[in-house]
Amino acid sequence: MACLKQVSALLLPLLFISFFKPSHAGGISVYWGQNGNEGSLADACNTGNYQYVNIAFWSTFGSGQTPQLDLAGHCDPSINNCNVFSDQIKECQSNDIKVLLSLGGESGNYTLSSADDATQVANYIWNNFLGGQSSSRPLGDAILDGVDFDIEAGNGQYWDDLARALKGFNSQLLLTAAPQCPIPDAQLDTAIQTGLFDIVWVQFYNNPPCEYSSGNLISSWNQWTSSQAKQLFLGVPASTDAAESGFIPADVLTSQVLPTIKGSSKYGGVMLWDRFNDGQSEYSDAIIGSV
Repeated sequence: MACLKQVSALLLPLLFISFFKPSHAGGISVYWGQNGNEGSLADACNTGNYQYVNIAFWSTFGSGQTPQLDLAGHCDPSINNCNVFSDQIKECQSNDIKVLLSLGGESGNYTLSSADDATQVANYIWNNFLGGQSSSRPLGDAILDGVDFDIEAGNGQYWDDLARALKGFNSQLLLTAAPQCPIPDAQLDTAIQTGLFDIVWVQFYNNPPCEYSSGNLISSWNQWTSSQAKQLFLGVPASTDAAESGFIPADVLTSQVLPTIKGSSKYGGVMLWDRFNDGQSEYSDAIIGSV
């Protein structure tokens, strides 16, 4: 009996390891700023559901244009009252939530005309939203954690130069990108290939050929794992109203999709578009235990 006890004692740690294999736990990222009825930035952070919040969008910039924030009904940049969110940004950050400035968007007026233009835009971003100095910081004195590239228009040129210029200010600056799921992405492929992006949250919506309903989501995800992205998030709509296509019911996401993609060492979590729709559907509440 003593011998059996010794064998059992030796086997117990091995059994423990086999039953509790390490898994790639993830977080949730969300876009906030495009619906005045979605609540404040602080409200979003206070849900406790999000690891990253993208302030969307810095939608007008480049080619000599006067830079402009577009935060829907939240504030009016023309009268400089978006700085009301400075304290809310700091509050989110105090709770270990990363807050980023999202560039572009579907309907923005943005373009980069040259590598020099990209450098000038980087200088503006650094001085007005990050660690630099300016008397006209649109979001006040809060220092954002990084910059998100949600580039959906243009010819795809010079975004790699912008990424290099931003990382040149601070190599620890968080850079993220939100390409469409067809690979290579028409706008961001060259930028992503630089390897400078810490996280890429791929939009698996409004792109029927690589959405879940097409049966091609997993194969598309696997293609993205071979990209230069350091970490990947699965981007999905937070409700059927949030996008034209690509919605995945929460129970399907948690039982059929996440168990498969979480096997990737690059898996980072789920990106949701957007905070307003998530507030209506409570999608993040339904999936947070499985992400």
